Amino acid sequence: MLISAQTLLVFVPAALALNLTPGNDMLFCLGQGMRSGPRAGIAASLGIATGVFLHSCAAAVGLAALLAAYPAAFEVLRWAGVAYLVYLAVQALRGSGGVLAAPTAPVRASVSKAWRAAVLVSLLNPKVAVFVLAFLPQFVDPSRGSAFAQFMVLGLILNIGGTVINALVGAFAGGIGRWLGRRPSFARLAEKLTGLLLLGIAARIALERRG
Repeated sequence: MLISAQTLLVFVPAALALNLTPGNDMLFCLGQGMRSGPRAGIAASLGIATGVFLHSCAAAVGLAALLAAYPAAFEVLRWAGVAYLVYLAVQALRGSGGVLAAPTAPVRASVSKAWRAAVLVSLLNPKVAVFVLAFLPQFVDPSRGSAFAQFMVLGLILNIGGTVINALVGAFAGGIGRWLGRRPSFARLAEKLTGLLLLGIAARIALERRG
């Protein structure tokens, strides 16, 4: 067996606890679900999962180690993520492109847009790469076989748990979004709250200290 049962008994509860801790990814799925409905909230969770998977692949081959070693690269990615979140917040505050602001917009377009936005939010958050690099290696045992394979399996387990939780959060928020969609004045308020939520995430990332 590539990963021992004893290791999984420790890793799975730890991963679950981390997934249940509210973070930028969960807040983003919440905002997308409120703004564009349950499907968009779930799509956002899948977008976050895509980003985390790519981060796991990069970490497995050592790219995340470069981010940890070179603060400049870390800062470039961090501020690119902040800028993108601010852009999304401005779009929400202006009521641009949201299903709540334009109920006749195709749902499919909203879902794909939520997925793409979530992928970018995840990829432009270097904290994810550094976290993956710091957390997963503690459970890798080279004596049991390919370290790369173990790294990817552990990353997959962590990602599945996070995706399920974020999807539930996004779907629940989406129910609120549908209710708001039938009430234009409240819908506009939801757009503004979504924008403020995204600004809050951007501020949180901007003010985070590395370490």
